[in-house]
Amino acid sequence: MKIVARLLIGLYLVAALPAAPASAQADEEEAGTGGVTGLPLPRFVTLSSGKINMRVGPGSRYPIDWVYTRRGMPVEVVAEYELWRKVRDVDGTEGWVLKHMVSSKRSAIVTVAVATLRREPDDTAPPVLYAKKGVQGVLDECRKEWCELDVDGSKGWLRKSSLWGAYPAEIFKE
Repeated sequence: MKIVARLLIGLYLVAALPAAPASAQADEEEAGTGGVTGLPLPRFVTLSSGKINMRVGPGSRYPIDWVYTRRGMPVEVVAEYELWRKVRDVDGTEGWVLKHMVSSKRSAIVTVAVATLRREPDDTAPPVLYAKKGVQGVLDECRKEWCELDVDGSKGWLRKSSLWGAYPAEIFKE
């Protein structure tokens, strides 16, 4: 009897949550632009606070699924709904955060065991820094195959294939 009561309560709570805009999300992702901002989807941004609640849906009534504690961490915005942005992190975890919790500043995370940051965007250039997997830095510029990463004031170039935070064909300069 207790199990049936718990199931009914659980179903009631799920039904009471506001409906997520599933069809709008799918349309945005296929169209390649956010319906709220008109900016490209997906796009990389960074977390703008040292404590950010990621929710299972776009609203404060939805349960918190994860709490981020790493300011400046890169995430991808994959959908938009009013004041909420659906984000995906380096591990593939997705959820919703308030729009003011992300910034258009760019950063990246090293994804290989050890990345060599070089003085110039060339495999023969002298190394400036060796960064282990998980090291985070600010992206200053990305060219065809290379990005310049600032890790605590030490700048160097590394191959895009060694980081998460820039798309393969993306070129930009901050």
